[in-house]
Amino acid sequence: MPSLKPWINGLVLFNICTLSFAQTPALNDPAAQKTPELNAIQRAFTNLPEQKRIDYLKHMDEVRRLFNQKRIFEAMDEITNARKIFDKNSEIHNMLGSCYVEFRDFKKARVEFDKALALEPGLAAVIFNIAELEFVTRQWKSAEEKLELTLKKLPEGDIATRRLVEFKILLCKIAQGKDSEVNALAEKYNPLDDDSPFYYYAQASLCFRDNDVMKAEEWMQIANRVFANPDITAPWQDTLIEFGYIESFYGSKVDQQVNDAPPKDK
Repeated sequence: MPSLKPWINGLVLFNICTLSFAQTPALNDPAAQKTPELNAIQRAFTNLPEQKRIDYLKHMDEVRRLFNQKRIFEAMDEITNARKIFDKNSEIHNMLGSCYVEFRDFKKARVEFDKALALEPGLAAVIFNIAELEFVTRQWKSAEEKLELTLKKLPEGDIATRRLVEFKILLCKIAQGKDSEVNALAEKYNPLDDDSPFYYYAQASLCFRDNDVMKAEEWMQIANRVFANPDITAPWQDTLIEFGYIESFYGSKVDQQVNDAPPKDK
């Protein structure tokens, strides 16, 4: 779908939630054999006839596959089929919200993300998706708060995702004029010890902030040389497109997506 812009890729980071009621204990783990205490939603799912549970999980597997292949209309059809069986699962609303984001319908996306969060409060995947919505609609303060919360929930070993989230936090701080915090965060990691593009893109962002576009481009070129695989640097470039510092493939800086979105923070 050529009209979609590359910043949308940011939401792919957390578009899949764990289907908690579908998890089964390991057969060789005695501790796992104890019957877990189910919440009301899990009990409602387990009370469905077995064939309906099987059909539901098949639909959700297909939703994930189609979404990851960017076959969004087909994914939404499968979501509809799944919802006819069971509609009280955070993942199904998170996935539907992610589909709406692909169509840049942020208002509908937010409704679905809020439903997912109501069903499973504190779910990092959904919190991140809401933060991304607020990022692209310039709600910097709220986006920063949710990104900080996401960071606390991410595994320490997931360096790639953690650094990208911190980079988005840095940009939120730039937008709010928090220069001292921005400068400190930009120097947080030594590029010789940190296996991520964070340092280079942080420095590029400082140069953009200071209107030194040529130096900013030099920093990004260094990152591209250090990380020769474009798949590594692409999310960082997309984030700068989201923020408005660099132009997209389509030849203009990403416009502020309105779609009934709240106004940007002052």
